[in-house]
Amino acid sequence: MAPSALTQGLLTEGHHSPLLLHGSGDALPKNLAEPEGKHEDFRTWLAEEVSEQFWIAGPLMVANLLQTLISIVSLMFVGHMGSLALSGSQIAGTMTGATGIHVLAGMANALETLCGQAYGAKEYRLSGIFLQRAIFVLTLCCIPISFIWWNTAPILKFIGQDPAISEAAQEYSRFLIPSLFAQAFSQPLMKFLQTQSAVKPLAVLSAVTLAIHVALCYLVILYLGVGFRGAAIVNGISLWIQVFFLGLYVNFSSTCKKTWTGFSTEAFDDIYLFLKIAVPSALMICLQFWCFNIITLISGLLPNPQLETSSYAVSQNILTIAFMIPWGLSAAVSTRVSNKLGAGLPFEAKAAMKVTVSAALIEGVTISLLFISLRNVFPLIFTSDPGVVNYVSSMAPFMAIVAILDSYQGILSGVARGCGWQRLGAYTSLIGYYGVGIPVSLLMTFYFNFHVYGLWIGIICGDFTQGYLLSYITLNLNWQKLADEATELVHTAKDHLHHDHVLP
Repeated sequence: MAPSALTQGLLTEGHHSPLLLHGSGDALPKNLAEPEGKHEDFRTWLAEEVSEQFWIAGPLMVANLLQTLISIVSLMFVGHMGSLALSGSQIAGTMTGATGIHVLAGMANALETLCGQAYGAKEYRLSGIFLQRAIFVLTLCCIPISFIWWNTAPILKFIGQDPAISEAAQEYSRFLIPSLFAQAFSQPLMKFLQTQSAVKPLAVLSAVTLAIHVALCYLVILYLGVGFRGAAIVNGISLWIQVFFLGLYVNFSSTCKKTWTGFSTEAFDDIYLFLKIAVPSALMICLQFWCFNIITLISGLLPNPQLETSSYAVSQNILTIAFMIPWGLSAAVSTRVSNKLGAGLPFEAKAAMKVTVSAALIEGVTISLLFISLRNVFPLIFTSDPGVVNYVSSMAPFMAIVAILDSYQGILSGVARGCGWQRLGAYTSLIGYYGVGIPVSLLMTFYFNFHVYGLWIGIICGDFTQGYLLSYITLNLNWQKLADEATELVHTAKDHLHHDHVLP
């Protein structure tokens, strides 16, 4: 399979370069020592790189888990208010995630390229400009998204949802709008800190925010009796408190002294540079999440929708928690690769990628073995229904395969963000999930009557296809060309700064 014209410029190096890290053959220490002259001893370099990546990945795993728990805690409180409130809030969560949260999170991922490469190039002030630019663009995006959230009920009724649930979801979504604008600040701020490897504060601040959120949920929902809409209100309050804490840290911490030099009108210049990376970056995230939402809707068309949809939802919740580990590794490799490319160290960027891929495969196999051995235990975290527990247990082999594939392609997606080839990454998501995943799910579920197992087969095929495409691109990257392009990107952005636009 020959590379297309789109990929030809990048895919010109190392067609037989393995992704896995090893000590012979494609000898990393030799490659590293010749261009950069730093790491004469491979084992020393490897220990340093592994340590650096896990110091980044560990706090990010914790921070992301705590962020997820904020929404879960809200649903736990709502769950005691009746089935209509719970159904409405769950549907609202799916709707707002698909139309807003994932869009903003994906666009903020552009900072992994921009801030990461600027930081690696020691153009620290650029990171602060990129941060402000991202917040400005994401805030503008919140305006049309808010109109969608305000009119959730007509959209849900149009696609066949129950009218009462649709109205409840609309009420919940409307009260979530303040949290949407908070995300326009918090997502870029977190990426800004991540690209500087300042990740411990993210974990600490996420823990503080979660503790405040639990207290506010009790106060507003139960003590004041605001009802299920109170969960949405508290979500917004908690996220704005988090934004306040993040802002204080960025403004006063010595860590950000070089990267944050104050507000500047230069943030409003060259918006196109940000959008050129942010839009494909958002598509990478959204195409994947939209696919899973579509498959969840498909599960509702099965012969026993109550059992099969509930079982599929529980299995997805288990996988979501497990994915926190590869997500942290993905963010770590994105940071390391972008920093190294920005610093003009292509061989170190390539080596960092190999370290993370090796770690991800080990992690994926470990998680898959846990899924198999504890298949009767994990479902009990979410349900006590014996029928659902048994059904989820029978899905364990499929979940084990998905765990390995998700770990692998998740890390390669992080490499894509670090390198700045989100456009190619978006194409792999489109082909993998919509060209293969969903069609195979429909075929195996309804034509061959595999029921919910057919959905899993489709997900596996989609994950495998995307992983294969990402592997092909990554194996054939011209790392020197990527480093040159990172240098050019940073210099181009710097040329547009006039240094006289700092606001008092």
